[in-house]
Amino acid sequence: MAGAGPTAVLSSGKKMPLLGLGTWQSTSEQVINAVKTAIDAGYRHIDTAWVYGNEKDVGQAIKEKIAEGKIKREDVFVTTKLFVTFLQPEHVREAMMQSLGSLGLDYVDLYLIHNPQGFKYGTNPREIFMPTGNIEDIFDEVDYVETWKAMESLADEGLAKSIGVSNFNTQQLERLLQNCRIKPAVNQVELHPYLAQPELVDFCKRNDILVTAFSALGAPARPKVFSSGDEEPVLMEDPSVVAIAKKYGKSAAQVLLRYHLDRGVSVIPKSVTPSRIQANFDVMDFSLSKEDLTSLGQLDRKLRLVGAKLFVKHKYYPY
Repeated sequence: MAGAGPTAVLSSGKKMPLLGLGTWQSTSEQVINAVKTAIDAGYRHIDTAWVYGNEKDVGQAIKEKIAEGKIKREDVFVTTKLFVTFLQPEHVREAMMQSLGSLGLDYVDLYLIHNPQGFKYGTNPREIFMPTGNIEDIFDEVDYVETWKAMESLADEGLAKSIGVSNFNTQQLERLLQNCRIKPAVNQVELHPYLAQPELVDFCKRNDILVTAFSALGAPARPKVFSSGDEEPVLMEDPSVVAIAKKYGKSAAQVLLRYHLDRGVSVIPKSVTPSRIQANFDVMDFSLSKEDLTSLGQLDRKLRLVGAKLFVKHKYYPY
């Protein structure tokens, strides 16, 4: 994966670039241009999900770059996710085939259970995040261990080269590890200095599960459904972050991305702005000192910015 930057070898034996492009909240036209710009900049890891509604566009951009001769299929690491309405084991392969069809691919490099909490099959995602009725009426308490067995079958078929999870806590991972045939290769979670989650990161490292950080820059543009309603601090304006950025002659965003890479954590910043996509990749020429990593770690406020407290009564609510 030339140009990919630092990589990690997953428990599946597959190599994954630690820095990728996130595509949550990217519209159709935006994401096509963003993915193409990212590939030209050197990114070789693209993260999407069924619920983002942009898999087709991500796939189109990759296809165009392959046609140009810029990359081969095996050069780009594509992650997508099993949405919470497909967690019943009999629907897992159906969701996988929908995603592959949209992406125009024969396989994905990584397929994640998007969340341990299931919702009734066929429920419109809008009804989950902006419910008009009682949210508990659409809960489906399917056991994620059963979902995982169906995920393992996808890996057996080669439809997903690696499989993992997202938004799982330590106890849920422990239970999965005790009941799996193929261990989860990745756990993708919200992670930044205001939500450092050291116990979860350490647990994953001990069990050879790579952590991927989403909302690494503090989720400044997240939907209101995820907001606490309180006035929240802005991570990229934190005096400690700004001071460290000034010290290295870098931006606050670049320091926050390097914070993860220096800890061996994968990170997937989302942007649709070409200059920012490039700047987010220009973090390969410096490392943070141990003292600066410690300083950033001390900013932890246990501030979860993408928590969806709507689902707090769900049996498998992870937070």
